[in-house]
Amino acid sequence: MPAADPVFNRDDLAKRLASAVREAGEFALTKFRSPLKNWIKGDHSPVSEVDIASNELLQAALCDPAGEMGWLSEETEDDPRRLQKRRLWIVDPIDGTRSYIAGFPDWSISAALVEDGRPVLAALFAPVDDEMFLATAGSGATFNGVPIRVTDGGADGARIAATAGYLRRLQTQNDRVIALPRIHSLALRLTRVAQGAVDAAFAGNNAHDWDLAAADLLVHEAGGALTTFAGQSLTYNRAEPVHPPLIAAGPKRRAALLALMQDQPISR
Repeated sequence: MPAADPVFNRDDLAKRLASAVREAGEFALTKFRSPLKNWIKGDHSPVSEVDIASNELLQAALCDPAGEMGWLSEETEDDPRRLQKRRLWIVDPIDGTRSYIAGFPDWSISAALVEDGRPVLAALFAPVDDEMFLATAGSGATFNGVPIRVTDGGADGARIAATAGYLRRLQTQNDRVIALPRIHSLALRLTRVAQGAVDAAFAGNNAHDWDLAAADLLVHEAGGALTTFAGQSLTYNRAEPVHPPLIAAGPKRRAALLALMQDQPISR
């Protein structure tokens, strides 16, 4: 019988993760709709002083003193040593920074623990509405402690969250598809599928690991899947942590929607 891993106690880490994500979200909420410093990063995306502070809070709460687990975050310089780690934290300290800076409510704190390229623990917190989503591989997904499940069915009447241009294109092929208002946090957009509040959601080309890892596990544990348009599941902690266009939905609805479309990049 193999020796127990002193670093990896899944139940303990799940509790630490939920606590850290909630703490970061509650901190960000205290600064929400207040004057704050913000600027544009080298990749032309916005960042604020609260993104940085939230990142530091999460890193301190989730740090592994033994150095056994790696770290990948939107707001931390990438350390290539993460590629040698079997397990690592993947974090977006504020997903939907544009929405946060603008004072809109659809932003979230998203974090996951990945093992051998796939998420095994996930937490996503939407502070404005006090919504906490948690998942553990093999144990299901919950919303504020209540089990959640994806919806399933065909394309007719499906409530879709995606970019406006892509929604228009879907509706030209099936006028019974229902276009939902845009959810600016990609992680939250995908997680709404796990919750059953959205029937299917799309991510455009070049979404990053930190946008996806927590939502991926939440959707999977709620009975759905987040895949490429070719039906492939995602592998995390690669040298380039970016992905092609993606769809999240229940199995029947995912197949029905993919049948309506061609595999082409869409804007995020």
